[in-house]
Amino acid sequence: MRARHAVPLSLAALTATAVAYAAGIEVRSFRLRRLTVPVLPPGASPLRVLHVSDIHMVCGQRAKQRWLRSLASLRPDLVINTGDNLSDPEAVPETLDALGPLLEFPGAYVFGSNDYYAPVFRNPARYLVERASGRHGLNGNAPATHVPRNPWWELRDAFDTAGWVNLTNARGRIKLPSYAGSSAAGTEIALTGLDDPHIRRDRYAQVAGGPERDADLSIAVVHAPYLRVLDAFTADGYPLILAGHTHGGQLCVPFYGALVTNCDIDAARVKGHSTHTTAGHTSHLHVSAGCGTNRYTPVRFACPPEATLLTLTAP
Repeated sequence: MRARHAVPLSLAALTATAVAYAAGIEVRSFRLRRLTVPVLPPGASPLRVLHVSDIHMVCGQRAKQRWLRSLASLRPDLVINTGDNLSDPEAVPETLDALGPLLEFPGAYVFGSNDYYAPVFRNPARYLVERASGRHGLNGNAPATHVPRNPWWELRDAFDTAGWVNLTNARGRIKLPSYAGSSAAGTEIALTGLDDPHIRRDRYAQVAGGPERDADLSIAVVHAPYLRVLDAFTADGYPLILAGHTHGGQLCVPFYGALVTNCDIDAARVKGHSTHTTAGHTSHLHVSAGCGTNRYTPVRFACPPEATLLTLTAP
């Protein structure tokens, strides 16, 4: 009798321990990932880009706010924010306070669906069903009119006032200033961005045309790394694409990896640096695992929250 019940009890205890760790420890175990990506022209000085994504701020998340403020000590040459800053319609002031020190640096941004829409509870099993069926996105990738709105325009106005470039289905350009510790002063960066493909707000025709040849570097920026978007950017010849959205899978299996990506990219490229090839062209791709979670699924397992400092170099 004891042996019959020992295995179920052991599994229950192991599950409870894993849930406690995922909800109480790992979700607050913020990490800085460092990567080197060879995308600059020969002879160019290294360029440091801080990639922040999927903050999903909820009021009162003090540890996350302190960690985000501390990233300014890295003194990046450029900050790229790939969206989903909010998971609470009341959290705009705390989000801006956390990002305040980073707003002192040159930057650019796109929004994700959670910037526009307040979070709603979803059965986590739906992500597995969507992955198996090939359907991804909010109500079949259409905006949900019944979902409450977040005050995204307050974020936009604050980012714009700070001088960050709005890449919502738009192009932008940044000439890096000179300051202590930077070797990239005067570098001209052309940026091309899309609104969130996850809810079909992307309009590639508005930004098509490829990199700007008179810039030192062209970067493509989008929230969700859907294949149609990666194909378009790569076919146009962008050397580097930055995205977020996936949370790195959020709940991963040790030594195996992510089970879901919440879009149609393959699980092998759910986070970190990889490449994307189409039509004979290849682009470097970085997908951030993000530093937050939806407020209704505040857990992470084998996938700690992160931001990434990308050092761009010549080949």
